[in-house]
Amino acid sequence: MSSVTTKKLINKVHECERESNEGLVAVHPGLSLVEGYTVVVRTDTSQFLSENKVILISGGGSGHEPGHAGYVGKGMLTACACGSVFASPPPLCIMAAVNAACQQKAGCDIIMIVTNYTGDRLNFGIACERARIKGHNTEMVVVGEDCALDSVDHSAGRRGLAGTVLIHKIAGAMAEMGKSLSEIVSYLNTVKGKMGTIGLCLSPCSVPGSAPTFTLQYDEMELGLGVHGEAGVKRMKVQSAKDAVKTMMDHMTNKETSTHIDITTGDRVALLINNLGGTSVLELNLVAKEAISYLENRGIAVDRAYCGSFLTSLEMAGISITILHVDDTVLEYLDLPTSSPAWRPSYIAPGQKLRKTPNLVKVPSEDKIVSDVTAAKLDAQTSGIVYKAVQSACKKLLAMEHDLNDLDKQSGDNDTGSTLAAGAKAILEKLGPASAPTLPVECPHSLALNLGQITETVMGGSSGALYSLFFTGAAQELKTASKESLCLALQTGLLAIMKYGGAKPGYRTMIDPLNAAIESMTHPKNSALSLTEALKEAATAATKAAADTVHMDAQAGRASYVNKSLLNKPDPGAVAVASWLSAVADVL
Repeated sequence: MSSVTTKKLINKVHECERESNEGLVAVHPGLSLVEGYTVVVRTDTSQFLSENKVILISGGGSGHEPGHAGYVGKGMLTACACGSVFASPPPLCIMAAVNAACQQKAGCDIIMIVTNYTGDRLNFGIACERARIKGHNTEMVVVGEDCALDSVDHSAGRRGLAGTVLIHKIAGAMAEMGKSLSEIVSYLNTVKGKMGTIGLCLSPCSVPGSAPTFTLQYDEMELGLGVHGEAGVKRMKVQSAKDAVKTMMDHMTNKETSTHIDITTGDRVALLINNLGGTSVLELNLVAKEAISYLENRGIAVDRAYCGSFLTSLEMAGISITILHVDDTVLEYLDLPTSSPAWRPSYIAPGQKLRKTPNLVKVPSEDKIVSDVTAAKLDAQTSGIVYKAVQSACKKLLAMEHDLNDLDKQSGDNDTGSTLAAGAKAILEKLGPASAPTLPVECPHSLALNLGQITETVMGGSSGALYSLFFTGAAQELKTASKESLCLALQTGLLAIMKYGGAKPGYRTMIDPLNAAIESMTHPKNSALSLTEALKEAATAATKAAADTVHMDAQAGRASYVNKSLLNKPDPGAVAVASWLSAVADVL
């Protein structure tokens, strides 16, 4: 294991816990911080006390944010005591939470919700006894729902994991509804036994000022670890999301282990997908999809699903999955609104009582090209020339793929050639044989619309969008077939690119050769030239303009973010435009 500490955005190692809570209450002024302690309490405690509702106190080591301080608020916890990173808060800190919640009021009803770790049980246990001595009616509910362990015979028992947050939510709802201490304790002790959680990680975390707590090879993941990085039940090779979820669910429902959770066809459950800290939202949603599919394929009704960062392990990359058996009563508690900043409810459509995986929404397809049937049609000979021009331009771009990629290295992407080649290849496939073209080469208007759709679909990104704008804009001027309409088409296509892309001539982009070609075609000295001659002159002007981009400052596109001294070659997009224009002119 490396002894090198990891980088973190903190000020001082031993002050990060309190400063984190200072940030929490600064953002959420409905929460307050107790002076001298890392204790977060509801700002409206006086009103809460006047209603004689049960006080809920939880806490544990820091590093699990937003747990548990993020769940303080109306409808959830009254106060939270936070220890050092991954360390239980001492009894004095917990008693500060009790005193902040009770505000000198005697005989308060208090429930302490504690995760099943030895330090938490001991320290909260001491505080529980001291609160009783002070005259408060105090009970402790210990949550341990870890399904990873094969046996608890020689261990401290099942660890408390992200499922604890669901207990916070249920307890908070019951307290808000005015349920008694005995009612809440009895119900929580029943519900917590109907819940299971298992974790999986891809990389470790590190306590501020320390090296990572363990190591994993690049191709490994660990199943069943604890929220402090405690060892799991097995280390295995990295799997796909679907296989990883199956491995987790199979283990937590395996009847041969003493810590499994029983689920059978027809059961109703709530599902919680929890980010252990360093997992992207993209991955979380993907895992949620797979977990819901796994359960539904087994005939389990997932009445509620939650996905997000609920109880983390600093920056650990990984997830945990929690399953809770539910009925209408549990759902009522889970659905009761709360002001706590960290709770993320499941979005249910208005009027919908139970979560249901929605069917795909069907919408009319946009892939049908609607062209003007009155647009001009070309004769067979001219259509053949257009066919060859399109074919030649595409072959030219395919041949230049490597060279254009090489030019694009200066802006760090190295993909211009590949992107344009993908578009060219798709156009050639759609073009069909010369004897029976499958693109409408006989109708310039329809052809341009088709080219716009192909480029936007196949090329994607900025290049696909720019070429789609160009061809779609140009199509409107190609309803007539003439030299003038072609010139107007180029102008309209260029204006569309400039309008939406933001670039102008001189910005070192594909606009420069296009603009030069148009200026050549519209110059008075070329007015008497034939279409063939005008296109040759335009291609020559475009080639020169593309070469001249080497002397320009990039003011648009990715190249604009690159140091000027590194841009010592012509712009690849400009070179590509000049090349396919030249290919078209050569055919003519």
